[in-house]
Amino acid sequence: MDWVNILAEESRRNDLILVDQLVKKYAIDPKAVSKALLRYESRGLIERVTHKVYINKLSSDFSSQDLVNVLRPNSYVSLESALHFWGISTQSTAVLTCVTPDKPRYFKGRSFAVKYRSIADGLYWGFIQKRTRYGSYKIAEPEKALLDFVYLSLQEGYKQPSLDELDFSRLDRAKLNGYLRKYPTSVRKALLPELAGLPQVA
Repeated sequence: MDWVNILAEESRRNDLILVDQLVKKYAIDPKAVSKALLRYESRGLIERVTHKVYINKLSSDFSSQDLVNVLRPNSYVSLESALHFWGISTQSTAVLTCVTPDKPRYFKGRSFAVKYRSIADGLYWGFIQKRTRYGSYKIAEPEKALLDFVYLSLQEGYKQPSLDELDFSRLDRAKLNGYLRKYPTSVRKALLPELAGLPQVA
């Protein structure tokens, strides 16, 4: 098989190579696919994420966000990454931070770094769908990203999460208060100083 041609063709539709899709689409033995991908990884045409997921380096516009729901279907971008996306925080991070009701996991390579942190099943909500050039991913609403950040910071043992560099004026006060009711009271207490200065309608 002309694998260079296959990779070039696939790069027009997706920045990722999914082994199971290749096996089904081209009716190839899975072992043969894995062997071929290993060979072209050594040539720098693809980058391994997992044994079933690769980045197609022939694609012109790879986005780490395209990995989010491929690696963990039940997950969404949140915490520092979502706060930066919505303009609440000016601090960008090299790691794409996500939450999931599943086990935590960290995926890292030359072109990507995606970290999943665990959140309770009852707190898995408050996200929307965003499009990329090749696909889509889930991302927390601004208010949910903030609450996830405070909640998980407290879970890690921080008595008071660092909030002084966040722009609370971008938040919807009514929505934030509504979402707060679903979190432990410790989250509200941590946010009280900031909530006091927020207008009732954002």
